[in-house]
Amino acid sequence: MNENIIVDIARDTLWLIIKVSAPMLIASLVIGLVISILQTVTSIQEQTLTFVPKLIAVFLVLMIFGNWILTEVKDFTINLITNINYYIQNL
Repeated sequence: MNENIIVDIARDTLWLIIKVSAPMLIASLVIGLVISILQTVTSIQEQTLTFVPKLIAVFLVLMIFGNWILTEVKDFTINLITNINYYIQNL
């Protein structure tokens, strides 16, 4: 298989992973930052305090963006499957 094809598939796969995981990671980051600032202001030093809000935020983001995530992964998979003949011919 041509190295360029492998690099393109790998690049597209990594880009898809970044796009799909970004909403959940950003939500978790923002919630964690806000809770950490509140902990600093109130002098509460409980490490487990951020876990439940982050979990709820990630769940809500999954509920909101779940359809988009599935559509992106489905389109990528369909693209790979429809082009499999091209990949095999260039072995």
